[in-house]
Amino acid sequence: MEKWYVIQVRSKAEEKIRRSCEMLISKEILKECFIPKNKRMKKIKGNWIEIEEILFTGYVFLVSDDPDKLYLELKKVPDLTKMLGHVDGEIFPLYDDEVKFLKSLSDCGHVVEISTGLIENDEVQIVSGPLKGREGIIRKIDRHKRVALIEVELFGKTTQAKVGLEIVSKT
Repeated sequence: MEKWYVIQVRSKAEEKIRRSCEMLISKEILKECFIPKNKRMKKIKGNWIEIEEILFTGYVFLVSDDPDKLYLELKKVPDLTKMLGHVDGEIFPLYDDEVKFLKSLSDCGHVVEISTGLIENDEVQIVSGPLKGREGIIRKIDRHKRVALIEVELFGKTTQAKVGLEIVSKT
C-alpha cells in the first residue's frame, strides 16, 4: 500500500533533490516525488502577481509502497537528505489523517490555491478556497502580504506554513 514519506533537505535545494530522486530512484520503488506548494499574491514593481512558493521549506515528499528499499535508494541521491520517521531501524510514513488533510488542502498537483475571506467584528470568515471551514487552523493573517499563517500536523508535531489569503472586506 502506497504511503507518504518525507525527507528533510537543505533549504533552497528542494527542487534539485526532487529531480535527483526522480532520476536515481527506481519507478517501482518511488511512485511519486513532489514538493507541496502554495499560490499567493505578491507585489512586484507595484503590481500584484500570483506566485507559487514552497509550502514546507526544506522538505520533499515521496510516495512509495516499500519504505525499506526507498531508504536504501535514497543513499544514491548525492545531497544531504534525512528521512523523517526513521527511528531505530523502522521507517514510519505520515499518518493517514495527515495525508488526508494535506490532500484536502491541495489539488492533485499538490498546490494549495488562494482562499478568499472577510473579517467581521474581528472574526475571520473564509468564503472560498481550501481554508473554507478551516478557520480554526489560521494563527495569523498578514493582510498587507495577503497570506495566512496556518498550523498543520506532520508526524504528530505542529508545523506552520503560509498560504495565500485574500481578505475582500473588513467590517
